[in-house]
Amino acid sequence: MANTIRIKKRASTGTAGAPSSLAPSELAFNENTSDKKLYYGYGDNGDGTASSVIAIGGEGAFTTLDTAQTISGNKTFTGTVDLSGATLTGNTTFGNNLVVTGDLTVNGTTTTVNSTTVSVDDKNIELGSTASPTDASADGGGLTLKGDTDHTWNWVNSTDAWTSSEHIDLASGKEFKIAGTSVLSGSTLGSGVTGSSLTSVGTLTSGTWSASTIAVNKGGTGQTSYTNGQLLIGNTTGNTLTKATLTAGSNISITNGAGSITIAAGDTTYTAGDGLDVTANEFSLDLKANGGLVIESTEVGVDLGASNITGILAVADGGTGSNTSSGARSTLGLGTIATQNSNNVSITGGSIDGITFDGGTF
Repeated sequence: MANTIRIKKRASTGTAGAPSSLAPSELAFNENTSDKKLYYGYGDNGDGTASSVIAIGGEGAFTTLDTAQTISGNKTFTGTVDLSGATLTGNTTFGNNLVVTGDLTVNGTTTTVNSTTVSVDDKNIELGSTASPTDASADGGGLTLKGDTDHTWNWVNSTDAWTSSEHIDLASGKEFKIAGTSVLSGSTLGSGVTGSSLTSVGTLTSGTWSASTIAVNKGGTGQTSYTNGQLLIGNTTGNTLTKATLTAGSNISITNGAGSITIAAGDTTYTAGDGLDVTANEFSLDLKANGGLVIESTEVGVDLGASNITGILAVADGGTGSNTSSGARSTLGLGTIATQNSNNVSITGGSIDGITFDGGTF
């Protein structure tokens, strides 16, 4: 006859949980679908009951190989835990370091890394790696650094360019390059910059102008070469500056040098003519004594009271045509009026106001 061991049980229709009490070393199994645990009476109170009831087996107490279970409480695993083919659902927290020796794929909406430093051995990080990436799908992609405002470095498809929301400050000694050619450093435009749309510059202190001639209306001269002694003369025709040289005159010599012009008088001896005196290179008037010309306040004047005036002023020039009174009367056609007595006037001839007298006594 076979031996049969029976233990206490609770029917599947009963409530989940351990029995309220068991005898020491007594077993009981709860068949409730939410429980399925094997309980054991642990310890001895000395009154026929166990000190406590603990779960020692069953689906509800330990993991099974092929059923769905919820495992709670802290668990410590040593050795290798193989989760190949397993799917983790719900929130999972790893309290210590997690090392993934294979590939890590995250198929979520948001990946949050709350660490101080992110270290990646790979030297290339791909962004926007979709099944069929395009420039349009990459629009707005890049990096965002959170601060008082977002500081971004993004790809903008409409401008076909990487765009920064902030200043770019290169370290000392560094420069901007395009296709390996320097275009801008901290103090110099690169030699590769051969064109510009600049509309103004600061004060130029050095350099060589190798472009087109600067026109007069732009503040230049419009000239590219000169010969010795050439000067720039304003020319209203075309509003230009025309090159010209000085022309020597009589007894004047001009020597055009490199950046100099020498003007000198010729080796001439001056001789005073009539009415002039000369002392060295200075001329002066030789005035006739009481001849009617005088120097008045460094200027030549006429002395109408002079007694040694040469010549007679004609009637046509406002004179009398004579240097005697009788000659003046004759020249002017005037007679002589003389008083004979208180009752008579003698007229020797001439005319007065158009009246001609042949002579007689009145």
